[in-house]
Amino acid sequence: MSLQRICALSELVQDEARRFDVEGVPIAVVLDSNGDVHAIGDTCTHGDISLSEGFVDDDALECWAHGSRFSLRTGQPLNLPAYEPVPVYVVQIDGDDVLVDPHLTKEV
Repeated sequence: MSLQRICALSELVQDEARRFDVEGVPIAVVLDSNGDVHAIGDTCTHGDISLSEGFVDDDALECWAHGSRFSLRTGQPLNLPAYEPVPVYVVQIDGDDVLVDPHLTKEV
């Protein structure tokens, strides 16, 4: 595993997505209302749009352009027009550090 520190946990704002480029991989990171941190692919599979510019809605990230919602836990699209999932990355919290492996996706 090649975990990379991407930010401090204290830098994340609850229910807002933030984009990070980790080794050239665009990743959207979300601190949800339960205090869990999620990392999913930042590119909408419908329109090549940055998901981190969208809206957090419960346990989903909604693309601002066409309204497709992606599960923060599984990466699966929850509605059309997107029908392909985005990757979900392994996240580890070490103290105040948020670590993500851009090459290791979660088995969901």
